[in-house]
Amino acid sequence: MNLFESFRFAWRGVTANKGRSALTMLGVLIGVASVIALVAVGNGASATVTSSLNSLGSNTLTVTPGASSGSNLGTPFGSGGDASDTSGTTNSGTDIRAVELDLDDARALADKSQAPDVLGVAPVVSATSVTATYRGASHAVGTMTGSTAAYLLINNDTAAVGRTFTDSDYLAHSRVALVGPTVAKDLVGGDGNAVLGRTINLNGNGFTVIGILTAKGSTGPQDQDDRITAPATAVQDTLAGYQNLSSISVKATSAETTDAAQAEVERILQARHGTTEDDPGFTVSNSASILSAVSTITSTFTVLLGAIAGISLLVGGIGVMNIMLVTVTERTREIGIRKAIGAGRGDIITQFLVEAVMLSMLGGVLGILLGSLVGLIKVGTYQPVVSTGSIVLAFSFSVAIGLIFGLYPANRAASLKPIDALRYE
Repeated sequence: MNLFESFRFAWRGVTANKGRSALTMLGVLIGVASVIALVAVGNGASATVTSSLNSLGSNTLTVTPGASSGSNLGTPFGSGGDASDTSGTTNSGTDIRAVELDLDDARALADKSQAPDVLGVAPVVSATSVTATYRGASHAVGTMTGSTAAYLLINNDTAAVGRTFTDSDYLAHSRVALVGPTVAKDLVGGDGNAVLGRTINLNGNGFTVIGILTAKGSTGPQDQDDRITAPATAVQDTLAGYQNLSSISVKATSAETTDAAQAEVERILQARHGTTEDDPGFTVSNSASILSAVSTITSTFTVLLGAIAGISLLVGGIGVMNIMLVTVTERTREIGIRKAIGAGRGDIITQFLVEAVMLSMLGGVLGILLGSLVGLIKVGTYQPVVSTGSIVLAFSFSVAIGLIFGLYPANRAASLKPIDALRYE
């Protein structure tokens, strides 16, 4: 019997009991759809996080107070003392104090003779518990940042409407502000553009809105558009006080020189504060390293989701084997007749194996359609990403399921003796 005849017999077996075949395919369908949909969720999460980190640039560094060693428990903001103190980290057994970053540190990092691989430096002052109000509307600002114009370039921030502040605004202590889309919409409604040129109050201090920042979306639960950026001098005058810097943003000349720039930053600050490489008193975060670590985590997460979904596909395969065993029992007399008129062992195995694979393939195709449709559903700003690889893998696995779990019933059918099969009632 040729392969065409095997397919014809298999198709007749599948369509003979449509309800049972549909339920059998449903197990495979759900398994394949689950694999595709869950891998799409993982890919979407990876793409979202990667996009958010890439928006910062692959050549950015962030210097924050606090030792990188586990034994140093410094606080991010200094309290009291001279801001230009370079005594570094003091350990008296119970009193451990982190390095305090100041404007002199930022100026030193911007010195091309000491840091040739550093393109730009921006001191950052953060204010907490800031509430923006305008004509009765109120909004608790998620992130309030004070810095220089270089900060906007380092973090790839642009104004979708209006303009950004300049170094002249910084030097003049101008009370101007760039607001994120979330803040703008909460204060004036609509698309938020009406807030441009208006004076809003930040904890009772008037700031003129000169621009609305380009939307960046959300990273998990964090809304990156819930923010306000203003000149650091104005923020210190009104909101943060003349405390030490919360961080320093640094941009390397290129992605290739990021590691060299990081080494220069660490060397300069260690020399200024009298600290050592083992206990520097500050932390330098490399965006490229963070991106690599996050990519590894999200890839592992995606594989885990795919493996969990694969379990349901395995259960679907067990369902295929169960139904095929029932089919062999029901068609025992048919098998006996076919053997009596000359069908060989290989013919019987091929017939039932093709039938099992056909059930799995049909379920796999329908599962691909369902999984792809689920992967197209957008939840808020989160978009799952259906990959060709997951589709090919899921379909291949469904075919393999048919072969593996159909082999035993097919072999059992082929092992029946013709005389016993003909006598079967």
